Amino acid sequence: MSSIAIVGAGLGGLTLARVLHVHGIAATVYESDPSPTARTQGGQLDIHEHNGQRALREAGLYDEFRALIRQGAEATRILATDGRVLLDLPDDGTGSRPEVLRGELRRLLLDSLPPGTVRWGHKLRSATPLGDGRHELTFDNGTQVETDLLVGADGAWSKVRPLVSPAKPEYVGMSMIETYLYDADARHPASAQAVGEGAMLATTPGKGIQAHREADAVLHTYVALSKPMDWFAKVDFTDAASATATIAAEFKDWAPALTALLTDGETPPFLRPLNKLPIAHTWPRVPGVTLLGDAAHLSPPNGEGANLAMLDGAELAKAIAATPSDVEAALSTYEQTLFPRSQAEAEEAARDFEVIFGANTPDSVLHLFTAHAQSS
Repeated sequence: MSSIAIVGAGLGGLTLARVLHVHGIAATVYESDPSPTARTQGGQLDIHEHNGQRALREAGLYDEFRALIRQGAEATRILATDGRVLLDLPDDGTGSRPEVLRGELRRLLLDSLPPGTVRWGHKLRSATPLGDGRHELTFDNGTQVETDLLVGADGAWSKVRPLVSPAKPEYVGMSMIETYLYDADARHPASAQAVGEGAMLATTPGKGIQAHREADAVLHTYVALSKPMDWFAKVDFTDAASATATIAAEFKDWAPALTALLTDGETPPFLRPLNKLPIAHTWPRVPGVTLLGDAAHLSPPNGEGANLAMLDGAELAKAIAATPSDVEAALSTYEQTLFPRSQAEAEEAARDFEVIFGANTPDSVLHLFTAHAQSS
């Protein structure tokens, strides 16, 4: 195989590049960000044994990953909207879903690649089929390259996806508003106590407040609210105080220690609409191109997205390494496993979304976490 182009330097694309490298196969990753530090990479991720950790083993980075784990972060707390503790699960060190910061995990993957593997400042403008499975990529910076294999690891709004599928993300009816509190133990003690040592979740049908304690007493919060996009369009997120007040009004009867995670936010509230692709999203075998991660199977967040993207990358790399002279055989092997796995995970994500924000929450959430704790 003479050339492999991976569009997107997220966890999935980087895992693909790394596992290929482990097998002696070179690839180039094209990333729109101008540098690896151009923006924050999100909060903590729980990395699961059967997918994310499996991918890291294939990448030869499992021991380095273990060094990044934040001890105690698997603790989980479910609160009522009045602040009462409904369930408190400590991190006793026996859990199978250790927590790491996304940015630190991404850095681990980046540092494991040969210099020059990632081409920063390359935002894909178009991908044009040239025949025989080859594609020409044109980037906003004027660069053009040709490739024998094109992999879309470029997320929800993938520029590569239209080569294989007409599917587009659809709004699920809920958005998240992201905020941070810093030095929380000293400056925001009530909220810090409410969140505890790991993750906290408080829900009522159609809305919720969830937060993670990160390193250095950082509280990273996502406020969930079921509203149509035109409702959010009327909120002026360029005016942080006004936007915060509008969102907070939807939680006016909640405990102050919970609402302060929003109202005392030390970063402007950031709107993150939730979108999804069809649960059974597939595509016909298109020569020389495939997808992974959210580009392939975007679902509402349930803790699996990053893990699945990494597993996708590892599995695709293994398929290529098994038949390096037959790209189409490798892609067929990968997709035959990808499609049923993606559908099953998307169905689970839809069920989890209903459990957390549906009509029976928080009782349904308590049942879910209690059952999980008993089976662990």
